[in-house]
Amino acid sequence: QVQLVESGGGLVQAGGSLRLSCAASGRSFSTYTMGWFRQAPGKEREFVAGISWSGGYADSVKGRFTISRDNAKNTVYLQMNSLKPEDTAVYFCAAKFWGGDYSSGYDYWGQGTQVTVSS
Repeated sequence: QVQLVESGGGLVQAGGSLRLSCAASGRSFSTYTMGWFRQAPGKEREFVAGISWSGGYADSVKGRFTISRDNAKNTVYLQMNSLKPEDTAVYFCAAKFWGGDYSSGYDYWGQGTQVTVSS
């Protein structure tokens, strides 16, 4: 069982930056593929970024967002730059056993953190 706790959300103006963190419980963090998803009001949850050894991104965030991980701290990060109002959503951290498509197949989910980008 893996427990995930997100932090770092908040209110930011368009063009600004935020860094989200996701702390994972358990001793096998380095064996998990980690992902970030988001869900805006009235919309379905969508893939944002995933990481095993390297990162993969949704087209909508490529070049603006960077996913990284620190296995010593059992933490995955999402650095979000050049934020746009359309990035406003609840952001969720997710984990699954190593491998596969970054955008699907996750077994564990956090509770989410709100990101609001004002215009």
